[in-house]
Amino acid sequence: MQEISHTCGFSATNPALWIDHLEPAEGAIKLPLVLVHGGGHTGTCYLLKPDGSPGWAQHFVKLGYPVYVLDWPGMGRSGHVDYSKLTGEFICKTLGEFIETLPEPCALLTHSMSGAYGWRLVQNYGRRIKAVVGVAPAPPGNIQDEPKILEQGKEYIVVQRGDFKRRIDLFKPTPLSDDLILQKLIGDGDKFPRDFLNSYASGLSVTPPKLAYERGNIAGSQLKITNTGPFTDKPILIVTADNDRDHTYKIDGAIVDWLQEIGAAAEFCYLPDRGISGNGHMMMLEKNSNDIAVVISKWIDSRVSH
Repeated sequence: MQEISHTCGFSATNPALWIDHLEPAEGAIKLPLVLVHGGGHTGTCYLLKPDGSPGWAQHFVKLGYPVYVLDWPGMGRSGHVDYSKLTGEFICKTLGEFIETLPEPCALLTHSMSGAYGWRLVQNYGRRIKAVVGVAPAPPGNIQDEPKILEQGKEYIVVQRGDFKRRIDLFKPTPLSDDLILQKLIGDGDKFPRDFLNSYASGLSVTPPKLAYERGNIAGSQLKITNTGPFTDKPILIVTADNDRDHTYKIDGAIVDWLQEIGAAAEFCYLPDRGISGNGHMMMLEKNSNDIAVVISKWIDSRVSH
């Protein structure tokens, strides 16, 4: 078995950012791979699957990458950040400053809510990012519709976004409801290890108020791209499963179309087209997650050189 070197701690440049750094003990042979989690999660979703087996981080290391798993600033093991300051802009600035410290340009992998952060990172730090993989990614505000407001109070707002009704607290973090966990995160596929559902749910986090507000694009608040230049010829892969109600072929395909329109070398990986089916939103935690990691790895290797 290949030995893995694993160190972790706060970023040397920003104590608000926690980093797990894994690489082959004998040294990496590929470019750095930075993994960014989605809303309601931490970097743990890349380190450990619900059944206790190793996650994508270790598998990518076995495929030759040095891997950096980040907890969003103010989330997980990262240092405290006041909710009033915790915006998408702040997260992107913190992650971008870390990417600038890497010894060479990286490949960036985002998931779900952090997809919108990935697009902004390309805009602001594109010279340090050789390729992007968006796993069921949030779109940029440029193409995300504003949600229908169903109810609004002084301290909360209820919106309809896609198939799901969501309550967002304006001054405190929004937890994931049982319905969202089952219907959005798990879905109807057969690859999530349902015997470990309680273990998975107990490890979920909350979404800070401004981040939840932005993700819904309420009042047009989602991060937008204002300079498309860094996207020109940038290799980008969108990975979508067949049992993700928030990220259908049509919804995620529209992101690919937009990226191509602004000049990116964007490609769509709809997993059933690759013979991989039954997956939901949390594909990095599912039974066949290593198969998906191999698809991603082969694409990165074919598009960028070390």
